[in-house]
Amino acid sequence: MSARRNFEWPELLTADGRGIAFGGDYNPDQWSEDIWDDDIRLMKQAGVNTVALAIFSWDRIQPTEDRWDFGWLDRIIDKLGNAGIVVDLASATATAPLWLYESHPEVLPRDKYGHPVNAGSRQSWSPTSPVFKEYALTLCRKLAERYGTNPYVTAWHMGNEYGWNNREDYSDNALEAFRAWCRRKYGTIDALNQAWGTTFWGQEMNGFDEVLIPRFMGADSMVNPGQKLDFERFGNDMLLDFYKAERDAIAEICPDKPFTTNFMVSTDQCCMDYAAWAKEVNFVSNDHYFHEGESHLDELACSDALMDSLALGKPWYVMEHSTSAVQWKPLNTRKRKGETVRDSLAHVAMGADAINFFQWRASAFGAEAFHSAMVPHAGEDTKLFRQVCELGASLHTLADAGVQGTELAHSDTAILFSAESEWATRSQTLPSMKLNHWHDVRDWYRAFLDAGSRADIVPLAYDWSSYKTVVLPTVLILSAADTQRLADFAATGRVVVGYATGLIDEHFHTWLGGYPGAGDGLLRSMLGVRGEEFNILGAEAEGEPGEIRLSSADDSAALDGTTTRLWQNDVNVTGEHAQVLATYAGEEADEWELDGTAAVTRNPYGSGEAYFVGCDLDVADLTKLVRAYLAASSQENADVLHTVRASADATFDFYLPRGKKTVELQGIEGEPVILFQTDREEKPGSYTVRRNGVLVVRR
Repeated sequence: MSARRNFEWPELLTADGRGIAFGGDYNPDQWSEDIWDDDIRLMKQAGVNTVALAIFSWDRIQPTEDRWDFGWLDRIIDKLGNAGIVVDLASATATAPLWLYESHPEVLPRDKYGHPVNAGSRQSWSPTSPVFKEYALTLCRKLAERYGTNPYVTAWHMGNEYGWNNREDYSDNALEAFRAWCRRKYGTIDALNQAWGTTFWGQEMNGFDEVLIPRFMGADSMVNPGQKLDFERFGNDMLLDFYKAERDAIAEICPDKPFTTNFMVSTDQCCMDYAAWAKEVNFVSNDHYFHEGESHLDELACSDALMDSLALGKPWYVMEHSTSAVQWKPLNTRKRKGETVRDSLAHVAMGADAINFFQWRASAFGAEAFHSAMVPHAGEDTKLFRQVCELGASLHTLADAGVQGTELAHSDTAILFSAESEWATRSQTLPSMKLNHWHDVRDWYRAFLDAGSRADIVPLAYDWSSYKTVVLPTVLILSAADTQRLADFAATGRVVVGYATGLIDEHFHTWLGGYPGAGDGLLRSMLGVRGEEFNILGAEAEGEPGEIRLSSADDSAALDGTTTRLWQNDVNVTGEHAQVLATYAGEEADEWELDGTAAVTRNPYGSGEAYFVGCDLDVADLTKLVRAYLAASSQENADVLHTVRASADATFDFYLPRGKKTVELQGIEGEPVILFQTDREEKPGSYTVRRNGVLVVRR
């Protein structure tokens, strides 16, 4: 296993190289050069100090196979640097020039039906194509040779959103690479047959040359789930290998500048195993686009909580977010008053030391012309650009106060996230195809906030032994080793196991002996329950109950009135000292032979304890559970997202209202640094924070 790269943060063109990075994707090649000086004037007005450059510019850098044009790039880098703006220079491989596709159509990826994924969009190339890799690495070396010593280029931005359009490639290149990947992973074909369970449906292979990728197989196209899970892993690995090849090609020439690539972590997308990717960058970066509706801020904080863990607590980089509406959703809502600044400061509150947007100037043409930008179509005399300038001033204030380099304080609770479980929940071979591990992580995260607490989001593969509580929401896949880690933790801590957790192992084999069976029954022993069957509800069953009520089984009555609507485990309590906290109750439960069956349990384990939440619950009902049993000792104002960033020199408290109401804060210690849509009252330590406001104090 490779070691993690050293943490290195790109310097700014300030006296000490420090400051909060602020700017965005800049695409000067979309505009005539007579606009460049005006761009830089407006950048200085807004406080921009960094831009990501040349992300989609391969065709401008190499207009034909035998001609290179760096002149325009030289000129804009010099203009930016002379204005005090550093460049995060891209490898420019996100889009290839059309001449390459015309000369080498074999570099195109293919979909599962065998159709070529044609050129014209982003990432229309196969990551396993040796021809494409040769051209891409040549470009990387040319860029490194020309700009490796340029003082205005302070970081390398590899690719762009790897996996956006070629995450699953079914080309012949991919087939050969997948066969080689399987050979490395399993060693023998017998081991692969065992892992994939190929005795089912006559799929046994005699050699690695018979290994297939899960292309379309007709109407009854239920893919072998073990094969599909490995294909997901392969898809992640082939892109990670491509990233590392690009990075290493540049590092051989320019080893002394930090490398990153922009992840895509939001709770509506998290397609790669970023726990593995984070080890291969010098600083972690993310593209985050807000979720419309009342979960806007909570979803942002949840995604950022995972980013903080991927960064191992070190500051991380917002490479892209939006000033207002995007153009690629079914509903493209704009941001309300204050949300452009509030969202950006929320990222800082969650550990970011760089705030960047897509993009600097709104495009006049192309697929993203109606995507909001720092300079909108209407120009500088706009509410939006004034907010950008206000944000730039706020970030400068925070940097001067010493926020940069401080680290986010952790909570006592870790909600565990597993990319492999997220992939597995999409399988069409499960009891329900409505599972969503990442959304369940988000719901648990919001429940802790609603209960006046806050949790961290930590990859299952990382070290979470320092926490007091770990929560596993729909962590479908648990290996024997990870189950043992949980049992070791539960011996002194608290483990909370969700309803569809630990059903299969890392090969997508069902654990036997009853549910949840992970670790050959170790998880059941820890929980003190044994499930026999799943009860699945849904509107598709016309005339059948759509929900089942829960009733508290202890004196607290904390879970009275909670409701499950998707999945119920039919379990027997086996632990001698296990306590039933809630049961299924009522006519609907009786109809499914669940009346009185345990729904939520607590079992002592060593000097710790293990909870089993045997059914799906919505955020409001999860909040009841969290408030009653999991966060009773750490109650804060549930209307406010409160985070702490600290170093040896200073501590900063961030307060952001979560809802639409004005929030009154009292007893706040420290001197205010940011009062955005916030009033300081006459009484010491008292503040009124309006909707989308932010209060930051230093103590």
